Amino acid sequence: MEVYLVGGAVRDALLGLPVGERDWVVVGASPEDMEQRGYRAVGRDFPVFLHPETHEEYALARTERKVGRGYRGFEVHCAPDVTLEDDLRRRDLTINAMARDAGDRLVDPYGGRADIEHKLLRHVSEAFAEDPVRILRVARFAARFAPLGFSVAPATVALMRSMVDSGEVDALVPERVWQETHKALTEPRPDAFLAVLRDCGALARIFPELDALWGVPQPPRWHPEIDTGVHMLLVMQAAARLTDNPRVRFAALLHDLGKGETPPDAWPRHIGHEDRGARLVRQLSDRLRVPTDFRHLAELTARWHGLAHRALELKASTILQLLEHCDALRRPDRFREFLLACEADFRGRTGWEGPTSAAAPAGRAAPIPSQDSSQRRSMRRWP
Repeated sequence: MEVYLVGGAVRDALLGLPVGERDWVVVGASPEDMEQRGYRAVGRDFPVFLHPETHEEYALARTERKVGRGYRGFEVHCAPDVTLEDDLRRRDLTINAMARDAGDRLVDPYGGRADIEHKLLRHVSEAFAEDPVRILRVARFAARFAPLGFSVAPATVALMRSMVDSGEVDALVPERVWQETHKALTEPRPDAFLAVLRDCGALARIFPELDALWGVPQPPRWHPEIDTGVHMLLVMQAAARLTDNPRVRFAALLHDLGKGETPPDAWPRHIGHEDRGARLVRQLSDRLRVPTDFRHLAELTARWHGLAHRALELKASTILQLLEHCDALRRPDRFREFLLACEADFRGRTGWEGPTSAAAPAGRAAPIPSQDSSQRRSMRRWP
């Protein structure tokens, strides 16, 4: 029986990042061996055990064989003769397929350390294509490591694109899509998550409402970036600078969905996109089973962000109606989140990023930086 530290703990130590949870792989043991040593079985789909003292997870080395579509379409094989290399080969990325033995020796059969040095997210083997969740995971790791200069290897992008073309990505279940999306929204660069999904074609299949924003023009006077999809990426960068609250980031992400349904003969104006956007937020949230607090804030932002941007020119009675629609008096914390999502929208324009404060604690709005007179005039008229 040999025990190896594997996965993220090994990767993050090599990157010089804080190591959080530690995962272990056990080679040369059976479930009976583990239970005799006091480990407690907790795995549902394959043998995973909790250490009797540290309560860390120890998984028996395993291999997988594809027998059906989707991430559950696997037959798992665990036996004492499964090697560490066999186990690491089934992992998604080379940077996650490294281990350290009891003597702290690095075991790196698939070049993970070299890919860290070259800042590449690269798949371990062609078995990557058997699990569509890995597309989401690669995009999420891009959102985590983009600030360090990481990018997805061209061969991995090509493999992900083939998975989309074959229909494998259509087997993703809503719970896993939301789980990975929620995690991506907590990463430093959630815009990279979306960019990677669009690059391989998965965004159109998983988030068609978002993919529809690319190629849709906006008035250049208010949106120098013009393209609504580009604006959305800039908004996500602004939201990440403003707050680490995933609800606010999600609301910022979906605020302009209605522009994707504007008839081309009406471009670049988008009259009524707020109502259309609120409907599309409900549609997307129902499909992915988004938690209620996320969907409510996103729907409020899609419906009322345009009015919030014109607050300086509104009558007092209209401002009161806005506060009532947003239930601001009873839900002041949510209203602060709404305003923060609106600020991300304002900052997500080429040349309008402006100085922002450090990220505010989750659930709290960062102070809005002062604007000069030209910016205040822009906020009055900006659609």
